Amino acid sequence: MSYVDEIYDYVVEKNPAQPEFHQAVKEVLESLRTVIEKDEEKYRKEALLERLVTPERQILFRVPWVDDKGQVQVNNGFRIQFNSAIGPYKGGLRFHPSVNLGIIKFLGFEQIFKNSLTGLPIGGGKGGCDFDPKGKSDNEIMRFCQSFMTELYRHIGADTDVPAGDIGVGGREIGYMYGQYKRIRNIYEGVLTGKGLTYGGSLARTEATGYGLVYITEELMKDHGTSLKDKTVVVSGAGNVAIYAIQKAQQLGAKVVSCSDSTGWIYDPEGIDVDLLKEVKEVKRAILTEYASARKSAEYHEKKNGEHGVWTIKCDVALPCATQNELDLDDAKALVANGVMAVCEGANMPTTIEATEYLQENKVLFICGKASNAGGVATSALEMSQNSERLHWTFEEVDSKLQGIMANIYKNISEAAKEYGLEGNYVAGANIAGFKKVATAMEAQGIV
Repeated sequence: MSYVDEIYDYVVEKNPAQPEFHQAVKEVLESLRTVIEKDEEKYRKEALLERLVTPERQILFRVPWVDDKGQVQVNNGFRIQFNSAIGPYKGGLRFHPSVNLGIIKFLGFEQIFKNSLTGLPIGGGKGGCDFDPKGKSDNEIMRFCQSFMTELYRHIGADTDVPAGDIGVGGREIGYMYGQYKRIRNIYEGVLTGKGLTYGGSLARTEATGYGLVYITEELMKDHGTSLKDKTVVVSGAGNVAIYAIQKAQQLGAKVVSCSDSTGWIYDPEGIDVDLLKEVKEVKRAILTEYASARKSAEYHEKKNGEHGVWTIKCDVALPCATQNELDLDDAKALVANGVMAVCEGANMPTTIEATEYLQENKVLFICGKASNAGGVATSALEMSQNSERLHWTFEEVDSKLQGIMANIYKNISEAAKEYGLEGNYVAGANIAGFKKVATAMEAQGIV
């Protein structure tokens, strides 16, 4: 049995009932097979892959808090510090009922390679809690965030681990956690990113993941002799990534005709009205029925089991920006049948392995999330730089750096794929380029 196959079996055995983590590891290892087998005995002797798939530290803790009725609630908190070979742990915090150890490990593992691809000195980590912010008052959110940080603070720091936001964690939650960290530690440092602009946040951070996704998609299109101009684009999700991907794609001349949330999806053949979408989602925190009620051209479709939503719409480009495994094999078949030319991931692992393989077999240009949604963490690292220097860059400065980072990611993943005889396989290119930097750093630092 090859070393790659041994390690996948090892992961499944050591991490039972964690299918998302197994999936993430399998996808990476398959891409790395040609790299590993060129120098298998060396990697095996160093147990490099065992060290790569095993977090440096796994922190699990309870989070007690009091709701507005005076009832004590208890949630489960997580922080996975996966790999610090190239820099302090960096990765978001997710607050959602679906959060469990396996999901946080999958996200942390993906983060290792994503952060490596940015070219910035940040390692991989991820965290979160099975707390649901939906329907909670601001005071309940504050009490929960303060309790969460009362444990987490002892494990993080500006040069140790720098969390950010993710699903369920926006500016409000970051603010409450930062306030509690500062109160406990009596230190003002750049320990969280995604902060408000009045206390160390960076301009363009809110837009960064969505903008970065579109920047790398445009690089992909240009490399294949076209552009996003006049293309029809479908987007899933209606959160931060989706909203700003829609905005930037339309700025580049595309027509984005869809978005979705947990209740259903919108088809708007005249193009999504970004200002209205922001009003519904960022101001009112409402569901998409309100968008459809306010815009005559929009159709609202309630989410139903077995329905494939936005992926049934005829399009040139698809940008999945919601959550893991939202685009399955049937969705991929529908997209191919409708003539899609490119799929770029805005979320973390939104496409199943079977769907990815089908898209690639049918010559669809496909970039995986560890490359295409790296704009958020890249700009978080730029926020860290500004905090360290006590500087505040303009929106244009940050946006320009982001464009350069995404263009460089595309160049690196394309060249890595070509180097190993896999031209056009941007999944393999992303995994290989991310791995080689991390592996070299791990080898240089000895058996730690």
